Amino acid sequence: MANPALKAAFAARRFIVAPGVFDMISAKIADGMGFDCLYGTGFGTVASHLGVADAGIATYTDMVARMGQMARGVRTPMIADADTGYGGLLNVRHTVQGYEAAGLSGIQLEDQEMPKKCGHTPGRRVIPAEEMVLKIRVAAEARRDPDFLIVARTDARTTLGLEEAIRRGRMYGEAGADIVFIESPESEAEMAEIGRSIDKPLLANMVEGGRTPILPAKRLEELGYAIAIYPAVGFLAAAAALERAYAHLKAAGDSLALGESYGFRRMTELMGFPEVWAFESRWAAKDAAE
Repeated sequence: MANPALKAAFAARRFIVAPGVFDMISAKIADGMGFDCLYGTGFGTVASHLGVADAGIATYTDMVARMGQMARGVRTPMIADADTGYGGLLNVRHTVQGYEAAGLSGIQLEDQEMPKKCGHTPGRRVIPAEEMVLKIRVAAEARRDPDFLIVARTDARTTLGLEEAIRRGRMYGEAGADIVFIESPESEAEMAEIGRSIDKPLLANMVEGGRTPILPAKRLEELGYAIAIYPAVGFLAAAAALERAYAHLKAAGDSLALGESYGFRRMTELMGFPEVWAFESRWAAKDAAE
């Protein structure tokens, strides 16, 4: 079931900042930070799970299992990337119901042709808007829990221009999307135009090194956005830290100069070892008494 806290946060018009999570370590760390929402990033999840490009290679089975594992392992509501819904209308229905049953609180569907390409990268092509409208209508009908949110994304800006992207955003909102996501606007002025033009909660995609300027949360809210996702912030930071640590180990032959960094004790606590040890101690005592 979806976590009703997320829909309530939107209803209260509280601006939402959602960090990207891509594996259980990132999900558990973010879960303890007090965010209103976590975002299951397609790029990061495909990279960490399969080690390949986010280019339509991962299947529904890959993604629902990985996203569901993260959602069930945290208390914070989570929205997850589901690409194009992995096929036609029947696939979209199956995907929405699968993500909902897996414990997600929202699903992101996009209007790209299959196989899709990662946002902010070149060569993205979109299906006719009318086909995506049907997908959104099916998605809205397929959910069993009214607290489960539908995020409709259009990638039309890059190839067809801002006007077409806004037109599609309006259509998708009218079709039943709870949140509209215009991917990769290329300036603050374009973002402002989107905010003026679409009367639905809007999602801003803040990708470090992407096509859209990174703006502070307060400014995004002023422009009319309701939520900002930061899909890459976690895996980029993790990759940089791993590169530094492994390079030092290769050069020095030891890890002494690195210190403990996050700390082994903190990691055991994050993964729930104290509860395991308490369980084992309690049952060992019972076994000894018998």
